[in-house]
Amino acid sequence: MAEAEVEMEAVPARPRGLAVDVGRAPAEGRIRRGGPVREGLRGYRLIVGMWIRSTMTYRTSFVLTTVGHAAITLLDFVAIYIMFSHVDALGGFTLPEIALLYGSCSASLGLADMLLGNTDRIGARIRDGSLDTMLVRPVPVLAQVAADRFALRRLGRIGQGLGVMGWALWTLDVDWTAGKVLLVPGMVLAGAAIFAAVMVTGAAFQFVTGDAAEVQNSFTYGGCTMLQYPPTVFAKDLLRGVTFVVPLAFVNWLPALHVLGRPDPLGLPGWVAYLSPLVAFVVFLPASLAWRAGVRSYRSTGS
Repeated sequence: MAEAEVEMEAVPARPRGLAVDVGRAPAEGRIRRGGPVREGLRGYRLIVGMWIRSTMTYRTSFVLTTVGHAAITLLDFVAIYIMFSHVDALGGFTLPEIALLYGSCSASLGLADMLLGNTDRIGARIRDGSLDTMLVRPVPVLAQVAADRFALRRLGRIGQGLGVMGWALWTLDVDWTAGKVLLVPGMVLAGAAIFAAVMVTGAAFQFVTGDAAEVQNSFTYGGCTMLQYPPTVFAKDLLRGVTFVVPLAFVNWLPALHVLGRPDPLGLPGWVAYLSPLVAFVVFLPASLAWRAGVRSYRSTGS
């Protein structure tokens, strides 16, 4: 099955232990079909398609694992629901308002996790030397790492997140405007892009540390757990950190506060809620530079 990951001419691998020039693919294996972005997207599509075909071979197993994945991730919201059986509000937020935070964050993380979640395995590939095989293929390494073992079952997390968010929006009495209507899907997509940038940055960091998957997960899964609760329950120093340093607040806090008509605890103006797509683009710039620097500094695992 590994031979079906990319439909292109095989390139002889270099002996292990030798320095590998990872900044450029070998000339004999380079795809002459467009720029690096186009090459990466095409390679990503081919590998993902292979894994989807493999998954759909056993459709009953796929359905069961998808439903199970959704049920397991839904337990986080069940815990919040049980908590609200003893209190009427948390930090001034009602259950439907927190459901909006939970659902949007869960859907964004699920989307990013499905598309780029496998980047946290880069440390293991560095240690066992399997990254060397990817380096000699005429496909960008990031596309190969992200698409490897593509797990379609992660649709379960996305589905349950959207379901909880839909229930929250149906229950809440929101003063809808055209801007707020566009802000809801934009919040989910931009949040996924921000999480994806954090994942790429964490993967790049593993070129230095050798393995820092848990550090990466603390900002993604840990960050999503934090974003499920209202910002009013956290200290302002933490709010400043997740707004101006690691901009996780733009995943759902700032857009959701604007949709709900609530003021930002830091006193930011309402139009900041619409900056999530721009923030996602901005954070991707250092993430891509960090990834390039990590790949170019890689010199194989040795013998």
